[in-house]
Amino acid sequence: MTVENLVIIGSGPAGMAAAIYAGRANLSPVVLTGAMVGGQPAITNEIENFPGFPDGITGAELVERVHRQAERFGARMVYDEAIEVNLRVRPFWIKTYGAEYYAKAVIVASGASPRKLGVPGEVEFTGHGVSYCGTCDGFFFRGKEVVVVGGGDSALEEALFLTRYATRVRIIHRRDQLRASYILQERARRNEKIEFIWNSVVTEIHGPQEVTAVTLRNVVTGEISRLPTDGVFIFIGHTPNSEIFRGQLDMDENGYIITDKRTRTNIPGVFAAGEVADPIFRQNITSAGEGARAAIEATRWLAELEASMPAVVEDKAIQQ
Repeated sequence: MTVENLVIIGSGPAGMAAAIYAGRANLSPVVLTGAMVGGQPAITNEIENFPGFPDGITGAELVERVHRQAERFGARMVYDEAIEVNLRVRPFWIKTYGAEYYAKAVIVASGASPRKLGVPGEVEFTGHGVSYCGTCDGFFFRGKEVVVVGGGDSALEEALFLTRYATRVRIIHRRDQLRASYILQERARRNEKIEFIWNSVVTEIHGPQEVTAVTLRNVVTGEISRLPTDGVFIFIGHTPNSEIFRGQLDMDENGYIITDKRTRTNIPGVFAAGEVADPIFRQNITSAGEGARAAIEATRWLAELEASMPAVVEDKAIQQ
């Protein structure tokens, strides 16, 4: 049985920053990339607010760069997904689809997944007009009309991207004000292809084989209407990817892993960073910072663990 110094679960900004710092500490960390290699940046068209890139950078390019940087320092990428863990045993046990891993320390950086609307038609038409990634699927809506559900940064970023392909993009928001940053709001309002539908929610998605329309309900008047559309892009937040840790790591009511100010969880030797433990900021730069902190803490914890081992061996020898 090979016991790794450190296994990092996730390959987004938090996981990769942790990999870089752990690699530089000569820990030779194993990075389980997960199903979405690179995390949220991998499906983001352009990133403008990451320090060091005054002209912006595509998400794919940023992911490629940080992965190459982590590997330069000895991080080992495993393109597999953690599906089961046992953090009650030492060494910690992690199972993926293809193998089992044992680790002295673990950093959970599994990120978050797009939240679903939970309305009729959403599941049936996913991949047939319903999407959670404009960057991934926008090309398929050339010359068509689409709706974007949401009012935050992600919704407006994706809406602006979709105007490259769609003839019209309607943003549906349950309030009469957006939550997105000022600069994104201004860009969206200036774009002739973008329209806003305020105080409304999607209650059903229609179509025989592909999306043809959505049903809307005005939350102020209660009025029900039907809006023809070729596609529905949903950006209403994210759900932390923490299910496999439930019952072992402490979480809040929404499933976010609870940590202290030093990224430590309730289990010594297990740390959490990024969106899986951050319900507030959820930015690439804050996730990267937390990943670095988690790696520093893991490095210190492993050093303390190693320093304590000779004393344990000596105690056993005395007892014998």
